[in-house]
Amino acid sequence: MSVTLLWPATRWGDDNQPEKETAGSEVECIFVDRPSDVADEQWAQADALLSVPDPVNIERLPKIANCKIFVTPKVGFDNVDLKLYGDAGIPVCNVPDYGTQDVADHAMGMLLGLMKGINRWDNRLRSAPTEWKQRDNPLALRLSVAKVGLVGLGRIGTAMALRCKAFGMQVSFYDPYVSNGADLALNINRVESLEALFAESDIVSLHAPLSEETRDMVNADVLAHAKKGLVLINAARGEIVDLDALYDSMLSDQVGGVGLDVMPEEPLNLERKLIRAWQGEDEWIRDRLLITPHSAFYTPQSLYDMRTKGITVALKYLRTGKLENCVNQEYLKNVRPLT
Repeated sequence: MSVTLLWPATRWGDDNQPEKETAGSEVECIFVDRPSDVADEQWAQADALLSVPDPVNIERLPKIANCKIFVTPKVGFDNVDLKLYGDAGIPVCNVPDYGTQDVADHAMGMLLGLMKGINRWDNRLRSAPTEWKQRDNPLALRLSVAKVGLVGLGRIGTAMALRCKAFGMQVSFYDPYVSNGADLALNINRVESLEALFAESDIVSLHAPLSEETRDMVNADVLAHAKKGLVLINAARGEIVDLDALYDSMLSDQVGGVGLDVMPEEPLNLERKLIRAWQGEDEWIRDRLLITPHSAFYTPQSLYDMRTKGITVALKYLRTGKLENCVNQEYLKNVRPLT
């Protein structure tokens, strides 16, 4: 059995031991840095492909005649051609649980940093250490009286709900795809529209996947409904938020504070008005915007899970036929036989 891992062979500095140990000695793992490094015979012999970027296009598809499954070892799959694989009879699976706790922790950290003024006061004291001001935080609000709205109640949204409840916050959510009863199980409140959630919440944290439906979902119209001084957190996908609309909402003080771990363009597009104001430390935005480099997922533990869970998903299917986390079921037809 051969599993081709389109996985930078030298990135981790440990000779890919976690992957090899997970696969076992009877599985041949092929490590390459980029699709162009894969030889034709390696494409042909691979029973499974694992890769963060999508390695297969219509020209390369005939080369993977033996491939039974493709796994992208991360949560998002918006950059994978699901139909191409489905039409070829190849299931596409993701790893939706490798960083659940870590992303929720990061979103909570951004929320606390803004609401408690931690970064703000650290910056103030660094420049003026004798100015011992304790009331200089316009975003301050006792968390036990704060209303937090969650957009998306999947794995990470649920983990975030539990963290907010532990701080005594009043939690609501908007997710039209979650079945009835999820609110009762968590003892939180369901809201029927995005606009209503923004209107009633002191804080909104985004935990939705990227799709055509969610692209620019947080736009000028939605932000116009925001409660004055809203704190917005996005550790989901950058394209969910219209950054130009967010700039205008922050400039008018409709939105009070923002934490962004993700951007529509990564690395940062320095031509964006919001990014220019943040980088230039314009007085009106100073300490109101926190930006991190799509790092919410990262801990050594989550990285280990990312590196190993995808292999586990692939090998379980190859060995038992059990398919986990399949994301192209709607396109999947004439599945390639395992033997």
